[in-house]
Amino acid sequence: MSATIFSKIIAREIPADIVFEDEVCLAFRDIAPKAPVHVLLIPRQPLAKLGDASAGDQAMLGHLLVKAGEIARQQGCGDAFRVVINSGAGAGQEVFHLHLHILGGRDLGWPPG
Repeated sequence: MSATIFSKIIAREIPADIVFEDEVCLAFRDIAPKAPVHVLLIPRQPLAKLGDASAGDQAMLGHLLVKAGEIARQQGCGDAFRVVINSGAGAGQEVFHLHLHILGGRDLGWPPG
């Protein structure tokens, strides 16, 4: 996988408003938020998109989902938040490093988009 803006954030080559990090992942505020809380959660392990995941990625993917809930609560969303993963250009993915959008802080309508 080639270098992306997210891999540069992980390497601290580009600044970001980091709200959480551990050995598996890093979370930071989106620079163009779509809700009062809009945090991006990325794995340190390079994976271009969810559609590329394999059985060997299960532990990392599970970790991301558990952390998404913890981060949402830490950011003041309580138990009302949304997690969005765009996989592929046709789904709106712009940066090809897997990332979860954690959105909350207001009522989120359905259907999205």
